[in-house]
Amino acid sequence: MSDSERWQGLVGPTGGGPVMRLASASGDAGSGAGGADNLRYSKGPWTSASGTAGDLRTRAETSRSVLGRGHEGVEAGAVGLGSVAALRSVLKSWEERLQAVRDECEQLKGNLLTVAKEMGESETAVKSSLKGVHVPGKADERR
Repeated sequence: MSDSERWQGLVGPTGGGPVMRLASASGDAGSGAGGADNLRYSKGPWTSASGTAGDLRTRAETSRSVLGRGHEGVEAGAVGLGSVAALRSVLKSWEERLQAVRDECEQLKGNLLTVAKEMGESETAVKSSLKGVHVPGKADERR
């Protein structure tokens, strides 16, 4: 198994779960209604982006946890080898990176959801309200 395949196994979609995509490029406009602090106003791009940031946060934390478990016992099994210190340093570096990604995604998720609430997903509302406007001519249809 290549490094790329192993990495994809750690952070990639699982069980047919959602894949990371730009909200505007996805056919899925977001997730449905929620409640409490996670109230979702529409299936718009800001809400969808918030959900994607939340998914990435979860995957980063899972990956960090799996990475740590994968290194358990290495030091005991490789006593006296100079590479153990280097491996420990690399592990610490990756754990810190994944933790930073996790924390950034947590903050981003909240910020994007706040924007969705404040804007009321106005882009989606404007687009749907313009669908009823008749624009003659092929050139105008591209708008």
